Amino acid sequence: MTTTGDVISQKGYNQTASVSTTPPALTETNLRMSETNTETEAWTSQKLLQWTTDFFKRKELDSPRLAAEVLLAAALGCQRIDLYARFNEVPAEPELGTFRGWVKRHGAGEPVAYLVGHKEFYSLRFEVNHHVLIPRPETEHIVMAALDCAKEFPESIRIADVGTGSGCIAVTLATQLTGAELMALDLSAEALKVATQNAELHNVDGRVEFTESDLLAAVPSERKFDLIVSNPPYIGRNEVGTVEENVAKYEPEMALYGGDEGTEIIDRLITESAEKLNSSGYLIFEFSPMIAEKCQSLIESNKDFVSCEIQKDFSQHQRLIVAKRA
Repeated sequence: MTTTGDVISQKGYNQTASVSTTPPALTETNLRMSETNTETEAWTSQKLLQWTTDFFKRKELDSPRLAAEVLLAAALGCQRIDLYARFNEVPAEPELGTFRGWVKRHGAGEPVAYLVGHKEFYSLRFEVNHHVLIPRPETEHIVMAALDCAKEFPESIRIADVGTGSGCIAVTLATQLTGAELMALDLSAEALKVATQNAELHNVDGRVEFTESDLLAAVPSERKFDLIVSNPPYIGRNEVGTVEENVAKYEPEMALYGGDEGTEIIDRLITESAEKLNSSGYLIFEFSPMIAEKCQSLIESNKDFVSCEIQKDFSQHQRLIVAKRA
């Protein structure tokens, strides 16, 4: 079997070879041409993107063209949009070497966000590493729901983000609600370092308090919130075999699994949130569509909450609960 390392070799990305008048097709055979072959095509940015996109397609990876562009732009130190003005450029080492290594690693399943060290969320850039969950578009619904609920409260609204990870929810809310008081909590000290860096990146570090905590355990007894938001671990240990390999292998286990059924941590979150919410405050959390009914039942069985609304994500899957405190 041909390996990624065989295909994406130093010999394949030959910058010094002359360009033929009728360029050969970008096949794996041509990519392994020997150094003595003077007909090898120069690897311009456009050719790199074309071949890499096809390679990722053969590997059945998500968004192959986008992945190729993000990796090449990061390797060249430019924005994705700038690639289109640089199609005819032949990248030099060490940029080409960096790109080649990233292509090999993504071809083996490693997420693009971890390779380049950042991910876009709610049109903002967030730094990420293997200590935090990669922000996903579905989680943007938490931000949108929170902003909608925030309209019922004064500018001094108090918000807790439980299991903040990269800080994408708390930091985004801080940029949108300039008068809000925010506390971001996480059990992982390493995750809190990343979240703090993202708060600094977006100039809201003076308005978000970061606290190491198991859910809401470290919050002072007298402190209450108007909104509690969370993207808690919600994959059941019983579902491990169904989790995509690139997720199970690379993303932090602590942020993925919520007990055997996937609802154990959510159950605790609901109980603790009821104690920490002001009257008429809201708990907003994300969950898997597979446990939607169970999550709704947990809210409805807790008499401290008077309403429970399930919202759908962009793919029309049940993804979010907005529950109101009595």
